[in-house]
Amino acid sequence: MTDSISTSAVRIEGAGGDQIEAYLARPAEPGSRGGVVLIHHMPGYDRWSKEVARRFATDGYDAIVTNLYWREAPGAEPDDAAAVARSRGGVPDERLVGDVAGAAAYLRALDSSNGKVGVIGHCSGGRQAVLAACNVDLDAAVDCYGAYVVGQPPEDHPMHPLKIRGFEEQLPKLGCPLLGLFGNATDRPAYRVEAAQDGYRRIGEFFARYLG
Repeated sequence: MTDSISTSAVRIEGAGGDQIEAYLARPAEPGSRGGVVLIHHMPGYDRWSKEVARRFATDGYDAIVTNLYWREAPGAEPDDAAAVARSRGGVPDERLVGDVAGAAAYLRALDSSNGKVGVIGHCSGGRQAVLAACNVDLDAAVDCYGAYVVGQPPEDHPMHPLKIRGFEEQLPKLGCPLLGLFGNATDRPAYRVEAAQDGYRRIGEFFARYLG
């Protein structure tokens, strides 16, 4: 663990060769280490997502979170960008895969990379982390309460208009170890501190095993 990290706004080459915004957090000291691609939740490329990236940097990883809504609303506030993306049906699965592949390639190209990259996502990002792990060369994947890896939302579900569907047929392509954690969000009455701490402990052990 390190208390000295550096952060920067960067551009990565995503799906279709698009240059998209991203936030990079990494330990300040030199060394060889793994990388973590963080897929932000449905509210978007927000302060919380960047805080999580910094947490992984203090744990000793190069961490990057890409703005998946950059094409829909470049430079917009997270809430506004998320609203635009939702109005257009969300992030297409194929584009998500390309953006994660670009983020992983960016991390592997850093002079500090040990060649290993994992992916993690929360809520909608959890589903997308599994999707990425089925289609991108990755070394570990973590799904934090991502729904509809299988099945699809009912018509009265808030996620139904986003065209989110399961991808059962792709699961045999899963190419790396997968950790699944399922609980409640931190701003809800059902949140349990002990469970959240236990989850991050498990994530830490998992990444240490497969990315270290």
